[in-house]
Amino acid sequence: MDTYTVTGCIVTHNNESTIEKTVDSLLSYTKGVGFRLFITDNLSTDNTVALLKEKFGGVSNVEIIECDENNGFGSGHNSVIPKLDSKYHVIINPDVIIADDVITKMAEFLDKNDDIGLLSPRICFPGGRDQILGKRDPKLRYLAASRLRNDNKPGSLLREYAMLDRDMSKPFDIENATGCFMMLRTGLFKKIGGFDERYFLYFEDSDLTRTVRKFSRAVYYPDAVVYHVWGRESKKSLRLMAVQIKSMIYYFWKWK
Repeated sequence: MDTYTVTGCIVTHNNESTIEKTVDSLLSYTKGVGFRLFITDNLSTDNTVALLKEKFGGVSNVEIIECDENNGFGSGHNSVIPKLDSKYHVIINPDVIIADDVITKMAEFLDKNDDIGLLSPRICFPGGRDQILGKRDPKLRYLAASRLRNDNKPGSLLREYAMLDRDMSKPFDIENATGCFMMLRTGLFKKIGGFDERYFLYFEDSDLTRTVRKFSRAVYYPDAVVYHVWGRESKKSLRLMAVQIKSMIYYFWKWK
């Protein structure tokens, strides 16, 4: 088995509209480290799997895995844990693209900072505007402020939740990292057992960050920039809103 410095995993479910650009960008720009990408599909009913096989089926450092059932985001990512032989592992959404060698930048930063277990990059919309994302542990008042957000003029609670009072041009410790893109030490990811699979979707990233912080630091690293479509689907779908509420209840029960 080849040994890779960095592995990554994307979990897909009906992502044919975005996944090709995501994978293309990762393979095109990741040149400074040995990189292997796993793509785990959670029973897509669109053309996602066929597209992946057509475009990337013959790429040596890409492995496409088809799950027999859809047990959620965390379960999809955990399914690759037995395959990981890397130093670092990246959790990647199927609607994220990179425009430079972000993965090498993050790996090199972790090489220099042994006390950091999780690294979260600067996350922007495709046009370059920063996404205002929670960096403190979720609280009901923060979640309400996020739900009623005004990205052009964020209120005091949203600013507090996103730690906008900090110098965003420099690395700093955070409590909460978004699962759309995060790099972890693979040994630590394995040690904590990956994601808590009792979350089907939503809050599993907050939970993971909180678990990581029992053992090491979680840090925001703005020198690495990724671009995220961020569809905010729970605002458009009653079913996903119900899933989000269920995950929220479990999160607050677990960490009470």
